[in-house]
Amino acid sequence: MSAFAQRARTVTVDGLDVFYREAGDPANPTLVLLHGFPTSSHMYRGLIAALADSYHLIAPDHIGFGVSAAPAVDDFTYSFDRLTEITLKLLDRIGADRFALYVQDYGAPVGLRIASRHPERITAIVSQSGNAYLEGFTPFWDVLFAHARDRATNEAAVRDLLTAEATRWQYTHGVPADRLDRIAPETWTLDQAGLDRPGNKEIQLQLFWDYQFNLDGYPVFQEYFRTHRPPLLAVWGRGDEIFGPAGAEAFARDLPDAEIHLLDAGHFALETHGEEIAALVRDFLGRHVG
Repeated sequence: MSAFAQRARTVTVDGLDVFYREAGDPANPTLVLLHGFPTSSHMYRGLIAALADSYHLIAPDHIGFGVSAAPAVDDFTYSFDRLTEITLKLLDRIGADRFALYVQDYGAPVGLRIASRHPERITAIVSQSGNAYLEGFTPFWDVLFAHARDRATNEAAVRDLLTAEATRWQYTHGVPADRLDRIAPETWTLDQAGLDRPGNKEIQLQLFWDYQFNLDGYPVFQEYFRTHRPPLLAVWGRGDEIFGPAGAEAFARDLPDAEIHLLDAGHFALETHGEEIAALVRDFLGRHVG
């Protein structure tokens, strides 16, 4: 399918505009793609084009990201619980009753909340640097967890993660030299434009702080894996310095049949290994959801 066939749509949820990309025939199995920090549904543009001949793809922008509404921190509760509520209401609004999930980074705590609360709606899960275990955390997180304990003392250091240099690093670290030219510069440029909007850094600081509560949900997510045994594919950058490959390998503890692939990539592996990931996802979904 051509990338030009993707549709850009917006619906209102709880009085807020929620943007999402859609492609493919709704009669086909649905795959919901949930993005991470600091990006948007833009990260899935290539994967959507690659899979839309066989699947119905839905990729929303979280509130505070991309083209979705970004109310000030005083006007909206920026928490992963609230982002989950908005995502569920969006899926209900557009009639996505059963679907596979593709989660990356921030998309994981949102998607896994949905899966553990509504297991009957989930057909399969693909995780790309989407953590559900403590093993995946790297030293990158030290300052963020310090910020969770003491915001005032550590805010200046955390703000360094919102700079253009840090955003570009998220795309380039862990990437082999011969694959760096596959990363389009508009990726980090677009993400940084979102971060630089008035008030957006305060939004991101609030979500950084709230991330600590995702770890409280890990036992629930892991019990969901053991009880419901969803088919799971983990495709992870071996060089990811944000969520390390141990986070991928940990899925096998509760899902012995999990399919785990470590690629010679970094955090945003779709940018450098999109063809390989699309092939893995197509094969996986073809065996588990049709």
